[in-house]
Amino acid sequence: MPRPIPMTFERIGAAALLAICCAVPALADDAAAGMDAGMAQATRSIASDLMTELGQKLKGAMANDGPVAAVSVCKEAAPAIAKRLSAQHGAQVTRVGTRVRNPTMGVPNGWQKDALAEFEARMDKGDKPADLEYWKVVENSDGKRELRYAKAIVTQPLCLTCHGKSEDIPAPLMDKIRAEYPDDQATGYSVGKLRGAVVVTRPL
Repeated sequence: MPRPIPMTFERIGAAALLAICCAVPALADDAAAGMDAGMAQATRSIASDLMTELGQKLKGAMANDGPVAAVSVCKEAAPAIAKRLSAQHGAQVTRVGTRVRNPTMGVPNGWQKDALAEFEARMDKGDKPADLEYWKVVENSDGKRELRYAKAIVTQPLCLTCHGKSEDIPAPLMDKIRAEYPDDQATGYSVGKLRGAVVVTRPL
C-alpha cells in the first residue's frame, strides 16, 4: 500500500476533517440481543451527540484559526461536553483511545479495554468498522445493574493529520500537540486502524 501523503494545512478542509475524523461511524440498525430497542437507540444517540457537539466546536476552530487552534479546543471542549452529557442523561459518557492523547478522558478502564480488544479481533476477522458496537449488562460493585456500551472510532485518511506518523505531521501542529499533551501517545496510526471508542455507562 502506498505511503499516505502528509496533509498540509492548505489541503485540510474543515468540513471534511470533521466528517471523517470526528464523527461516530454509522450506527447499526439492530439493537443488542435482549436489549430494549428504545434503550439501545437512546444509548447510541448519547454517543453520537458527544461526537456531533465536539465536531461543531472543532469546525468553528478549524474555519477561523486552523488545525493548531483546534488542538486546544479539542482538549477543553471534549471533556466539558462529556461531563454535561453525563449529567444530562445520568450516565458516564467519554471517549477512550487505544493510545492515549488526553489523559483527562482518554484512558480506558477494564471493560473498555475489553471492548477495544473485541473490536480489534472483529476487525481482524473482516467485520465492518461501522458495525462495531459493544454491549454488556453487568452488576456493578454497588450491586446495581448497569449497561456498558462502546462504539468504535476507526482511523480515516484525514485523521493522520494529527494522529499519523510524527514525521508526517506538520511541525507547527506537532509542536502544539506536544505542548498541550506532553505525554501524548496517539500518533503512528494508519488508515483503517482502531483509534478508540465512544463509551457510555448507564444505570438500569
